[in-house]
Amino acid sequence: MKLLVVAVGQRQPAWADAAWDEFARRFPPEMPLLLKAVKAEARTGRSAAQCMAAEAQRLEAAIPKGARRVLLDERGMRATSAQLAERLARWRSGGSDVALLVGGPDGIAPTLAATADESLRLSDLTLPHALARVLLAEALYRAWTLHQGHPYHRE
Repeated sequence: MKLLVVAVGQRQPAWADAAWDEFARRFPPEMPLLLKAVKAEARTGRSAAQCMAAEAQRLEAAIPKGARRVLLDERGMRATSAQLAERLARWRSGGSDVALLVGGPDGIAPTLAATADESLRLSDLTLPHALARVLLAEALYRAWTLHQGHPYHRE
């Protein structure tokens, strides 16, 4: 199973890219963490709905066929690290790749959001996209280590 983060926005600060790379390299070969960044739509002279629609087309094109779709959304399900580890175990037993969708500044178009199999909330706080990606990578890594009994997670 692959974990694929499909996110709007191609340019991130160097610190965010370095942090992402650090967590991604820790994943086992049988469950790689991959990033597919798609171009954000220019906001000048366009409505939020137009921008989200254009970004939704790019996100849709980047999602592998048959992948489980997990929408990252501020209204998504809250999960502890242990709950995310349980969810990760269910995803693995399902056998499909998992695409975690991160929208642009205006979010994800409702038409694409409606195709999600589930939604997940990273925080009650509003997070910049660079930090959200790093937080997601760390949370997924922590979930994997918890499931493996690795000492990275302590309760």
